[in-house]
Amino acid sequence: MKTPPNILVCPLDWGIGHATRCVPIIDELLEQGANVVIGADKRPLAFLKSEYPQLKTIVFPGYEFSYPKNGNMVIKMGLQVPRILAGIRREHILLDKIINENKIDAVISDNRFGLWSKRIPSIFMTHQLKVKMPGKNQFGENLLFRLNKWFIEKYKECWIPDFAGENNLSGKLSHFQNDIGSLYFIGLLSRFSKMTKTRNKGINFTNDILVVLSGPEPQRTIFEKKLLNELQKLDLKCIVVGGKTELKEEKEISENILFYSHLDSNDLFEAFQNSGFIISRPGYSTIMDLAVLGKKAVFIPTPGQTEQEYLAQRFHEMKTHLKLERDQIDLTEALKEIKGFKGIELSPDNSLLAERTRNLISSLK
Repeated sequence: MKTPPNILVCPLDWGIGHATRCVPIIDELLEQGANVVIGADKRPLAFLKSEYPQLKTIVFPGYEFSYPKNGNMVIKMGLQVPRILAGIRREHILLDKIINENKIDAVISDNRFGLWSKRIPSIFMTHQLKVKMPGKNQFGENLLFRLNKWFIEKYKECWIPDFAGENNLSGKLSHFQNDIGSLYFIGLLSRFSKMTKTRNKGINFTNDILVVLSGPEPQRTIFEKKLLNELQKLDLKCIVVGGKTELKEEKEISENILFYSHLDSNDLFEAFQNSGFIISRPGYSTIMDLAVLGKKAVFIPTPGQTEQEYLAQRFHEMKTHLKLERDQIDLTEALKEIKGFKGIELSPDNSLLAERTRNLISSLK
């Protein structure tokens, strides 16, 4: 019998969303008989270790990018380009070492630009072929797209977690005319996809609000403090999940507010099921989770994060999810407004992902 291939799966470490959407990929690889090695760092690593305690993990340092407390995100990112490029080079060199030490046969990189190799098939995954710029800076967007393209084309394939047609989630981030080769839409990637058969479609919920905190620091903590202050003004039953995967903290903020530092996928699914509506960042992984669960949310974008601002505005205009600004949070008013929003529900069809993973594994035989 031929030895199963060793496939390295590496998510970006900016929040845990990149790690959560790797869950369906890891599950599919395991189902098709591959050995999976996880390469991650910090909270994404803690999350994947808790989900897959049986799998080998490798500490794979990230880019050490820092988000501003205030100010312009684009300027902050621009100032850190040398550090990011140095991180890309370091991870590219480290990948070569990991391939040798762990006999890696293929690598799947979620938005990590340096994880390509001429020695083995390398897959790049992203929902953001086009990086949005503030205002209508078309020149800047085109420039960043060319840079994105230059990196992506070093990989054998690029997987996009979305559908190719009009009924999609990423909008103009990935649906536009471009000349990148080997692009494959693989459907939605949600850790809840296999749980949706037991989804609660009723209207009698145990909790009024579920708050899901996420994203890099310090913005995650700023978001937490702001929302806890606002929630305590309401006479509503709320669950707050802090997004701190490295902790196991549970506390009662008030009579109506329970705080959990982290919930595993099964417990978080139950929390989604039993909550009237959701408050969260419009991170793309969260948007995919909401779509397969058929839930509607109040989105509060990370200030200056153009991708989240674009997605929140897009869904607000579609009347599926309500958008609020961080400095204009009025949850009492939001409760009234969200009644006019319908949410969005898409099938968690796994066939596109299964086809790409099957093709990858077959190429290794």
